[in-house]
Amino acid sequence: MTSALSRELFAATAKYTYLNHAAVGVLPRPTREALHAFVDAHASGGVMGVYPYELRMREYRERIARFIGAQPDTIAVLRNTGDGANALARGIAWNAGDEVLLPDNEFPANAQPWLALRKHGVRVRFVESAAERLTPDVLRRRIAPRTKVVTVSWVSFEDGYRHDLARLAEAAHAHGALFVVDAIQGLGAFPLNVQACDIDALYCGGAKWMLALQGVGFLYVKPNLLDTLQLASPGWRSVEDMWDFLRYEQPLAPDATRFEGGTPNFIGALSLAESIDVLEDAGTDRIARHVLALTDRLAEGLQSAGALLCSIRGEATSSGIVTFRLPQSDPIELGKALQHDGIVTTYRTTGIRVAPHGYNTFDEIDALVEAVKHFGRKFACSP
Repeated sequence: MTSALSRELFAATAKYTYLNHAAVGVLPRPTREALHAFVDAHASGGVMGVYPYELRMREYRERIARFIGAQPDTIAVLRNTGDGANALARGIAWNAGDEVLLPDNEFPANAQPWLALRKHGVRVRFVESAAERLTPDVLRRRIAPRTKVVTVSWVSFEDGYRHDLARLAEAAHAHGALFVVDAIQGLGAFPLNVQACDIDALYCGGAKWMLALQGVGFLYVKPNLLDTLQLASPGWRSVEDMWDFLRYEQPLAPDATRFEGGTPNFIGALSLAESIDVLEDAGTDRIARHVLALTDRLAEGLQSAGALLCSIRGEATSSGIVTFRLPQSDPIELGKALQHDGIVTTYRTTGIRVAPHGYNTFDEIDALVEAVKHFGRKFACSP
């Protein structure tokens, strides 16, 4: 099966079998070249080199907006996923007794900002993921009259469970709650249209499946929500005319750029825009089909090797993440053994997490499965 993304664009393929995009993605060659040009311009011209990139910030937001089916005025370029979550958590007008509902296996970037609201009398209530996942039926059963926000990761960082965003949004809205999404483990591997899914707000870091730099991300805010949010972290660029420096009392910027605050990460925004071009040129639907084919093959191969899958696989729930354990073996030791062989994964005491992207191949998946089988045989024969 031909890869969806050209392998020639990814220098990491020369050194590694890189299957760790749920941790940190790799930069495509066109993105790397654009970043080098930025650094050279900065080094040789200071403000004269950087300012042309500043003028392109709207263009970068347009590319991000196009990628998720939104309008440019709804996009703010931020540092990371947590910045987006905090903009919502600290911007919503809360009353004591209001409630946030979320799964109990969220990555801290989409948990800590909401948990911090408890000191303001907001109740944070969890859905116990070991017992039930946040399906639309579960949400309809668990949502309460005081639930003001339902928030979820599109794809779980632990086991790759992919949530049904459109139906969850429908269930949340039917009870008057906002639906807010952390998209970092899905966007870039799977297509998404925020308007079609009726998502109220979405935030995503660029360093994983989006194949951009670390330290850059974005926030999408539905237009009718924008002016209802308080601006918790204003900066000099949050206002209508940021160049009128001493007019302190001027109105806020009329669009989502008010959330950017201070000087944005120009080189990070450039990396997002350039990598989005790479993803769009390949076709997001094609990438998604390829990623699912890889993880389906991986899941089948791991099971044949005697591994236990920790991921829930299915037509609507499979993603680019497969987590597994090998019975009677230490996941840390297995992860280190794979890495010694040049196979890069995430390994924790809970298991091995594998996350291929659109340029990975069946041969690489088969090599990982063979390495797992070899480790299992070696482990079984050890005293």
